[in-house]
Amino acid sequence: MPHYFHRLSATEYEPTEHVGGAWNPAEQHVAPVLGLLAHIVEVDHAARRPDAPLALARVNFDILGVIPMAAFEVSTRVVRPGRTIELVEATLSQGGRAALTLRAWMLQTSDTGDIAGSALAAMPPREELDGWEADAGWLGGAIRSVDFHHRDFGPGRAQSWLRPQVPLLADEAISPRSRLIGALDFANGVAIRVSPTEVLYPNVDLTASLFREPVGEWIGLDTSVSFGPDGVGLTESVISDESGPLGTSSQTLTLRRR
Repeated sequence: MPHYFHRLSATEYEPTEHVGGAWNPAEQHVAPVLGLLAHIVEVDHAARRPDAPLALARVNFDILGVIPMAAFEVSTRVVRPGRTIELVEATLSQGGRAALTLRAWMLQTSDTGDIAGSALAAMPPREELDGWEADAGWLGGAIRSVDFHHRDFGPGRAQSWLRPQVPLLADEAISPRSRLIGALDFANGVAIRVSPTEVLYPNVDLTASLFREPVGEWIGLDTSVSFGPDGVGLTESVISDESGPLGTSSQTLTLRRR
């Protein structure tokens, strides 16, 4: 069965062709990589605290450079230990060069069902959106490993339901949160403001906050893309599953004319 990464050792991984980047297929698309780092953090946390697990509530990724399609290693550390709140960090490196960092807040869960709710806008049912193939100048295997249903509202505004068809790793259970986090970077390609054949607009980061556990296979992104007048942009999304909204994500963009 195809998957995004081969595990080479306890800390080393190798990408498959399904990780090929949208800007350059010789570089890794960071969407699956972000999901992998979230998974590694969750697995490390579960090993350290099997009797008192905390929920992965917020992730902040900083993309320090391109990640070639080659093996890499991931290290983790606890930045702020705690009984009910922890801040943990993961770093992806290639050849001794750090290329991506994750800082994740892990929070204690409790029963707050009686006050649960959100004012974030709900996604339309998936059946109301058309099927979509990412053929608007996007390259690589990663974006073609995902099923999309899509509605375009004009430049820089779209709604998409997406479902990755490739698991992160062979023979390893992936949590719903890590699986969802591994799809969030696709938001920057679904609400096209200017064709990627004319302007490059890679993101230098991704921050997401989740206020409940995702349910089901499909992930909803209600996305807006903004370009400023001086080479900086912003992609923002409301994240949903088929039960409704469950969080938000934000990506800072650097705009480069081709």
